[in-house]
Amino acid sequence: MGTAIVILVLAVIVVVAIISSRKHFKGQGGCCGGNADKSEKKKLDHMIARKIVHIEGMHCENCKNRIERQINRIDGAAAEVQLKKNIAIVTLSDPISDDVLIQAIERLDFHVTSVDTEEV
Repeated sequence: MGTAIVILVLAVIVVVAIISSRKHFKGQGGCCGGNADKSEKKKLDHMIARKIVHIEGMHCENCKNRIERQINRIDGAAAEVQLKKNIAIVTLSDPISDDVLIQAIERLDFHVTSVDTEEV
């Protein structure tokens, strides 16, 4: 009888772990200890350039939202992060150096691998 109870408890733990892991690997869980509240979309009046920032270390919607909020705090920059592609598309209305974007992202403990610039 005691063995059956132990097996039942272990089975419940395994099921919960599998469900949690599936959410995490789909990018739906809050792996970084936060909730996945959506960040507000920032609109710019005009666009002079677009930068594609390649980022390592994002795992979930919370990571995505943290990066978007951090970049959107910069005057003249608006971000849209694509979690599955590990990139941030940053629209610029003012000239902003790559170093400013890199520092803003790496301040959150992510790693920027490269920045591509597209002039408009």
